[in-house]
Amino acid sequence: MTLRAPVSPLVSLPVSSELRRGIVKLLEIKDSDIRILTLEQCRDAADKGLHSGGAFSATIPLVALFYGGFIDIDVEDPTRAGQDMFVLSKGHAVAALASIYADLGYFDKSVLSNSRSWSSVLNGHPGPVLPGIQIATGPMGQGLSVAQGFALAGHTSPKFDSYALTGDGELQEGTIWEAVMFAATKHLDNFCVLVDQNNGQLDIASRTVFPMPCLEDVFAAFGWRVLSADATQYEGVYAALEEFRYGPRNGKPTAIICHGQKGFGACSDFMNKHKVVIPDSLMEQELDMQRLQREARVEDYERLRERLESGSRAQLDSVSKRFLHSGTKLKSRVPARNKAIRYDSAALPKIDPKKEYASSDIVTAAMKVFARDRRIISIDADLATTSGLEAGVAAVDQKRALNVGVAEANMMSMGEAFAALGYNTWVSTFCPFFNWQVLRRISVGHQERLEAMEAPNGWLSEGHGLDLTFLATGPDFETRTNGATHMGNDDITIFDGSAHLNIINVSCPRQLLAVMKWITEGNRGLVYMRVMRTASAVLYDERFRFEFGKAYTLRETPEDAAVIVTSGRAVHEALAAAEQCANAGVGVSVVDMPSIDEQMLTDLSESGKLVVFAEQNNGFLWQNFARIATRKGAASARIITVNTLTGEGKPQFIHSGLYEELLEVFGLSPRKLAATVIEGLAI
Repeated sequence: MTLRAPVSPLVSLPVSSELRRGIVKLLEIKDSDIRILTLEQCRDAADKGLHSGGAFSATIPLVALFYGGFIDIDVEDPTRAGQDMFVLSKGHAVAALASIYADLGYFDKSVLSNSRSWSSVLNGHPGPVLPGIQIATGPMGQGLSVAQGFALAGHTSPKFDSYALTGDGELQEGTIWEAVMFAATKHLDNFCVLVDQNNGQLDIASRTVFPMPCLEDVFAAFGWRVLSADATQYEGVYAALEEFRYGPRNGKPTAIICHGQKGFGACSDFMNKHKVVIPDSLMEQELDMQRLQREARVEDYERLRERLESGSRAQLDSVSKRFLHSGTKLKSRVPARNKAIRYDSAALPKIDPKKEYASSDIVTAAMKVFARDRRIISIDADLATTSGLEAGVAAVDQKRALNVGVAEANMMSMGEAFAALGYNTWVSTFCPFFNWQVLRRISVGHQERLEAMEAPNGWLSEGHGLDLTFLATGPDFETRTNGATHMGNDDITIFDGSAHLNIINVSCPRQLLAVMKWITEGNRGLVYMRVMRTASAVLYDERFRFEFGKAYTLRETPEDAAVIVTSGRAVHEALAAAEQCANAGVGVSVVDMPSIDEQMLTDLSESGKLVVFAEQNNGFLWQNFARIATRKGAASARIITVNTLTGEGKPQFIHSGLYEELLEVFGLSPRKLAATVIEGLAI
């Protein structure tokens, strides 16, 4: 009996006990199919390796979900709006999920061969380079937060359910509980989390590093509906999923605690480990035993079928045909997305060049216009008054203006979820509070999306990258007297090492508005935009248009012997310093570089002028200049750096102080900066 994948849920209502027994028998046969595919995938992998413990313990929950008639998916177009979403938060179980996705038709089963190799789209963890996968996940619990974001989106129109599979090892991650608390607060009763409690992890396969509390009690205490199931057989998992899918919704998210064990379903106890490399002889033995077990399950199914009454038998035959159906296949590419935000440009805020504006006021006013397009989403982490996002979006639609409280990791992963669905998403907190682990994983997933768009046989089309803006408030010296933990002088240099992150340091209210307009054009990817907190003067006129990768010369004469290169609020201090130099008879140009302009930096290195990098951080522009000059073999230039590095050029954190004090301490006041330029020219 050859079982294929159903193309949609098998049934649309709860079934009779007789039919349920028959479906369970079909699931057991499908279980064998998936385990055989998983083993063959391991046999043909580049490293012959398999995360066997988690992949095998997750097989019953996964097979029950995808073949039991619960999740509504569109294999032809996994990006179609309104279908249910699934996130494998415990990414180590990718082998089991890949076997299911190959069987369902997301990709050809040939993809299962040579996995984990450089040439394969099937890696050791799932990611969007693999057809049908929405985000990249690993073992750190972040996938649950993303699935929660999908559930939030699924509460609007078109409505859909969101599922996630996590492991008990992941539950030691704090990010999990940020999402658990928020999901209950938001009454996400379309959210179902299956917890693979296999009582083991990497270091200790037979138990977790420390005793886990009763998970049923813990989830219930956070306001979840909790169901418990024996995950060593299908009846309990099937019944729990049936209760979620077809039972009454009560405003609570659902956690199904699946009690299993590492490697369950493997015939050999060799598989009861986190990861194994299976010897050829043991692999053949395991495959033979799995095939024999499958034959026995087919016979068991046939005996049950014969005992059923004619009505139940006819129903079961109908379900069986759905299993036997060859299924549809993923189209060569999903439809393209138009990511441009529609808005009335005449309604955008008017900026008076004679006034000063706080960035939050500009953001609020602009978002009141941009958010009329329903694809705009904002998420703050308890600092909404500093960003202006929530006030602006909420003025249009409160449901799209979210605040997760003091939970930045959850905020970022939720933002990724909306971006993956095609929204233009904005998340915001203080510069130092963005989570590096989450940012890195999001960047990995974004890169895989780009790879899937660019590859000749990729599954994604134009417009399927992430449009996710990290609005970073309080950069450089902007937090002033709040203390070292809040000072944003190191974020920009650290995050500069993250691939695919477009960093922008805003210096002017009009420049901020221009950057926001640039982002709403769509397909801008991951943007880390630092905005000033306190009000500032306007530096640009109404003709200004922002271009990423372009610097702007604000002051220049042909006779200038020096140039100050800077960004953010330091631009205002640089202009004041240049004026003081001019009064002393020294001509100084000022370049505002909100994003890295490689050509400008190359030209400066060959200009013969004194180049002064003045930055209220650990030298973001300077480190990029050094990198570009070295790579291009540019001629040596006379360089002076004034930033927050120590005298030995090492990073440090900044003590509390008034803005004016900090400028003086680090030599970035107009007076000290002008003196530095004049002294540098005299050498």
